[in-house]
Amino acid sequence: MKALVLAEKPSVARDIARVLGCHKQINGAIEGDRYVVSWGLGHLVELADPEAYDPKYKEWRMEDLPMMPEPFRLEVIRQTGKQYQAVRTQLHRKDVGQVVIATDAGREGELVARLILKKAGNDKPVKRLWISSVTDKAIRQGFASLRDGKEYENLYAAAMCRAEADWLVGINATRALTCRYNAQLSCGRVQTPTLAMIGEREERIRKFVPKTYYGIRARAEGITLVWRDKKGNSQSFDREKIEEILHNIRGKEARIISVKRTPKKEAPPLLYDLTALQREANTRFGYSAKETLNIMQRLYENHKVLTYPRTDSRYLSADILPTIPERLKACAVGPYRVLAGRLSMQALPKNPSFVNDKKVSDHHAIIPTEQFVDLTHMTVDERRIYDLVIRRFLAALCPASEYEETAASAQAGGETFFAKGNVRKTLGWRQAYERSGADSHGYSPDTYDPEVSDADGLAFDDRGVGRQEEGSVSRDISAWKEGDVLRGLEFSMTQGKTAPPAPFNEASLLAAMEDPRAYMETQEGKNAKEMARTLGETGGLGTVATRADIIEKLFSSFLAEKRGKDIFLTSKGRQLLGLVPGDLKKPELTAQWEMKLARIARGELSRDAFMREIRVYAADLTGQIKVGEGSFRHDNLTNTKCPACGKRMLLVKGKNSQMLVCQDRSCGHRETISRTTNARCPVCHKRMELRGKGDGQIFVCACGYKEKLTAFENRRKKEGAGVSKRDVARYMERQRKEAAEPMNNAFARALAGIRLDEN
Repeated sequence: MKALVLAEKPSVARDIARVLGCHKQINGAIEGDRYVVSWGLGHLVELADPEAYDPKYKEWRMEDLPMMPEPFRLEVIRQTGKQYQAVRTQLHRKDVGQVVIATDAGREGELVARLILKKAGNDKPVKRLWISSVTDKAIRQGFASLRDGKEYENLYAAAMCRAEADWLVGINATRALTCRYNAQLSCGRVQTPTLAMIGEREERIRKFVPKTYYGIRARAEGITLVWRDKKGNSQSFDREKIEEILHNIRGKEARIISVKRTPKKEAPPLLYDLTALQREANTRFGYSAKETLNIMQRLYENHKVLTYPRTDSRYLSADILPTIPERLKACAVGPYRVLAGRLSMQALPKNPSFVNDKKVSDHHAIIPTEQFVDLTHMTVDERRIYDLVIRRFLAALCPASEYEETAASAQAGGETFFAKGNVRKTLGWRQAYERSGADSHGYSPDTYDPEVSDADGLAFDDRGVGRQEEGSVSRDISAWKEGDVLRGLEFSMTQGKTAPPAPFNEASLLAAMEDPRAYMETQEGKNAKEMARTLGETGGLGTVATRADIIEKLFSSFLAEKRGKDIFLTSKGRQLLGLVPGDLKKPELTAQWEMKLARIARGELSRDAFMREIRVYAADLTGQIKVGEGSFRHDNLTNTKCPACGKRMLLVKGKNSQMLVCQDRSCGHRETISRTTNARCPVCHKRMELRGKGDGQIFVCACGYKEKLTAFENRRKKEGAGVSKRDVARYMERQRKEAAEPMNNAFARALAGIRLDEN
């Protein structure tokens, strides 16, 4: 008898099939002597839409709410129905006696496979493949130690509870809001608290009143000292006080009264989980969370050079340690060759700080695999993300960075001044972030890392000599000693203004979603502490895999918009927060759910008990919306008539576009009037905006440059002569899907010198 192996995606299925010796291509699967390997396309089956239970639900009406399916039905996703039928056919073959679930190892991956098996009516025994990378070695080891599928029944139950609960709360509340206020309004357990955090940040900025503060600075011979009062404060809001001190000390010399030299060590930064990597990529390269996840997925599935991306751990388990030398040898190429090669020949650190079994649940931190790396096969975006992960991995294996901190104090006219500087003793892990220049392929990554940079408070010049925390110096203060006299000091008053909190960008919003405890309404009490701990342990709002989609949905629903890199509420989003019941805006709701889902996964709470609570909550939530006293007003109406129904259209801003949307939700007509493209301005090289429709479309740049679409296309043809759009699309698809033939083929070489700007 054969076993049916069910992978989550075709690329992973191909890798598993090759390792298992399956080579025969059949409909939707690859067959061998012992195994048949098939795949999903992500989810093939989902919870049915409301109209599947009753045709009356096709029309959104308040009197039909709340909808409480019992039991929930499953339906095949229409776009992937063909592949579902292929999987079902293989499952019911008479020569298939067992199923091996090989979807992503986690709660969501478990749900993907179980829904397919349930919908297809599987009654065959189930085994589970649980691996964190898709290298040949990991696959072989995983199949050598398959686990019984029954071990994951509780994980599946928790996943189903989460999905059904989100259906009951999200769909009922969304329909109730839309019907009550006759506007396209949506809400959900994760989406709405995220929106509320943006709103709270905006409110804090709006209410902020800046205050001017003052200080005193002393300079002599390139040295800067900063005044501090007896309490250690270096600023004061009392201008008269500062002016009086300045008057009394002017012209005085300063005597060094203490010099303290302290050797210090700076530990390496933690490895990346997905959210930390997304934040870093957004700060460094402006990538959205979704873009970073997609790039990581290609590096994991296609190139197989990085481990599973959807992880919320920044640690490794102890069983990974023996594999590190092989991983170092695999990534010892290009700019990493010297350091990775040296580390691979050294003994591993004793009791490394990045190893903690208790902080690894489903998957460990993102690190390189044992797969040999060919950097020429990667796009620039892939190289950038790969560079971040590899340098962080190398840094974690290096010793601490050592420096000597010199803290000096001086007195002038009875007032105390301080200076602090650092002298680098050993680079330690910081050597992983040294600029190495372009590699042999002409690629020169920017290795500046905000999380481990000098901006963290450690400041060193190019010679490794410490400079002071405040101001610039041309002299090393570590040579100072008690009793030294500083003459010719120039005293001056400094001033600044307190600043409001910065608006959210994608990096900071991801951080707030990962740890929303500061936005909890309840901060005191045992239950509050337990919820805060749960949010910290479970990763906050959403999961590492879903946060990117949540942020994208805020933009696509026109609840939030981008102004530059900053994120703000739209009028629609602001009004929605005023109409949604309070519970749905709080991170506490997710904390309460996750606490119970974790108990379900451990077998401590029954699925039925949890769902009974959720049904009561969904009914109560819908009732609150039905009797709501608020109102919704479109303040973005235009005079443009909808071509479908004739009603006035709304002007809305998406993430990278402006659109006209019909105000009638039952009509749903929308059209794009302008969008930010990837086409670069030939003058300033910034991304241009494409406005208008049809032959009248025109590119417009912020610098003032304008170019008709036809002129732009003609210019592109000249720059890329001999390369058709179909050729370009075909080449890009090969990069994404890892075609069987090598990437550095003749056509790739032909494109090597051509700049391809997508519009």
